[in-house]
Amino acid sequence: MAMSLAGKNFLSVLDLTRDEIEEVWRVAAGQKSGEISAEAQRQVAPGRSLALLFDKASLRTRLGFEVAMHQLGGHAVYLGPTEVSIGQREAVGDAARVLGRTVDAIAARLFSHENMQTLAELAGVPVINAMSNREHPCQVLADLLTIREHKGDLKGVEVAWVGDGYNVCHSLLLICGMFGVSLRVATPATYDPHADIVAKAQELAGESGGTITLGTDPAAAAKDADVVYTDVWISAGQEESAIRRRSDFREFQVNEELMAHAKSDAIVLHCLPAHRDEEITDDVLDGPQCAAFDQAENRLHTQRALLTLIFS
Repeated sequence: MAMSLAGKNFLSVLDLTRDEIEEVWRVAAGQKSGEISAEAQRQVAPGRSLALLFDKASLRTRLGFEVAMHQLGGHAVYLGPTEVSIGQREAVGDAARVLGRTVDAIAARLFSHENMQTLAELAGVPVINAMSNREHPCQVLADLLTIREHKGDLKGVEVAWVGDGYNVCHSLLLICGMFGVSLRVATPATYDPHADIVAKAQELAGESGGTITLGTDPAAAAKDADVVYTDVWISAGQEESAIRRRSDFREFQVNEELMAHAKSDAIVLHCLPAHRDEEITDDVLDGPQCAAFDQAENRLHTQRALLTLIFS
């Protein structure tokens, strides 16, 4: 293994360098293709344990980490909200100290990014952000691997984000900025991404040759795009504002009319779960341009690769 991430936290896209992310993709591609054999993978983490500390429901993230640890010869322990309820039933620092003395790494899906940071400061073992209210860095590792599989070199690829400027959008801004991807974000006026993240993404794009633009017109964002990406309008914890959000986002649906503005060979991404016929229509999600299920599969491959480098 040419590079190790031993001991490193992954709370934000910015916690890894461009070279380290490239290494994650290289290992993911090798494991996915079989170039790195199943037997070699089983030797990565024998006797190692990963705690899955989750405040929120999960399919792809939990499945990816549990299957990955099994394939790497280790073991995953799921700790849901009824077991821990971090910050409520048990103080974040107390849970961190117990986990750090018991497992070799932690993948945490928490509402609060501040709790994620406290966990990482006090656990003494690597902490992976499996989603917080600020970022979803594991998701975008899979996203850009999927784009690269479909479109080749990332530099110069035109990506349209249509929807909420929330956690996935934040991580996408940063990773696109790092890799010279041109990203156009279209959100309703009061749902734009955090200004500090946008500023950092634009700084990174200035160094990599990419561009980062924000607007409120989905058609303008999708014009001649290679990739059109959306997410749910109502994320976990936002249910109380569901009626208002559906009204605010009604013009931001990814449908055939919107896709007509993109390139004819554009792919569609969705981090899933999808609210069908809300943010995306059935005909697009089930259509030939959709790569959302390639993207979902790549969650396993990129998370397994990330663990491989952390345990190396």
